[in-house]
Amino acid sequence: MVLNIALLLAGFAILIKGADFLVGGASSLAKRLNISNLVIGLTVVAFGTSTPELTVNIFSSLKGMNDAIYGNIVGSNIFNLLFILGIAGLIYPLSVQRTTVRYEIPFSLLAGLLLFLLVNDVMFFGSDNNSLGRIDAVVLLVFFGLFMIYILRTARLEQAPTDEDEVKLLSKPKSIAFVVIGITALVLGGKMVTDSAVEIAKAFSLSDKLIGLTILAAGTSLPELATSAVAAYRRQTDIAIGNVIGSNIFNILFILGINGSIRAVPYNDTMNTDFLLLFAGTVALLVFMFTFKKHKLDRIEAGMFLVVYLGYTFYLFARN
Repeated sequence: MVLNIALLLAGFAILIKGADFLVGGASSLAKRLNISNLVIGLTVVAFGTSTPELTVNIFSSLKGMNDAIYGNIVGSNIFNLLFILGIAGLIYPLSVQRTTVRYEIPFSLLAGLLLFLLVNDVMFFGSDNNSLGRIDAVVLLVFFGLFMIYILRTARLEQAPTDEDEVKLLSKPKSIAFVVIGITALVLGGKMVTDSAVEIAKAFSLSDKLIGLTILAAGTSLPELATSAVAAYRRQTDIAIGNVIGSNIFNILFILGINGSIRAVPYNDTMNTDFLLLFAGTVALLVFMFTFKKHKLDRIEAGMFLVVYLGYTFYLFARN
């Protein structure tokens, strides 16, 4: 137990430093390549910080831990949306670009609804059991491809930000090195934190589903938390928002697409309640874009997200 606690603390330290490297390198790279911070956040940063979810889910799939697979993804997305945006928004109000409100956030909602439809075979298709099969996985990956095409088109159309935010410019090789070092540290730190946290959780006889929705979800989302918190502190709000929305899309379409391609993943429909919270949170984010200050997540709204997430966590342990 003492060793697991030590690994947990060491993992936190590596995550924070990795996030610092990643945000610094990605911001510099965005400026050097004349690409907006939003695009960098939606791609490089989002993919890098979603790597722990991919790693954990592949190992969970090979071990047949189906509840942990879905719990990790749905739980991570809820954690990203409510907890991470809540923390980042309290650090600094998050300005949101119009394209994010019009396209990225709705696409994130669409991805969740698509997954909900594909895994609830009994409810929608009259099947005998619920699962994510290989055909379903292909559908998810096709939508992921469409999202990447949209991002590439956005990258060509958007100009570099014109705001006066302070970004330390590095050479291109050094910027790329910082991104690679940051992602590597995030993966290592995320694995250390997750492995040690799971061992601690199992000592208290928690179910795979609860572990997936809480320990794994929070553990694999720590890179997103560290990255978005650092980005908010540095006033790089496009990266803070883009990281969360991009990660949520990556988690559902790419990671579960990969999982379903490896083998069919049975689904427990008791997790539909958690899906509903994810949908409600995404819709609330859209609504918040038109309340108080337009296209901005204010501290009051961020605080509301945090309160809801804490209440949800209490509900999960009570349900277990």
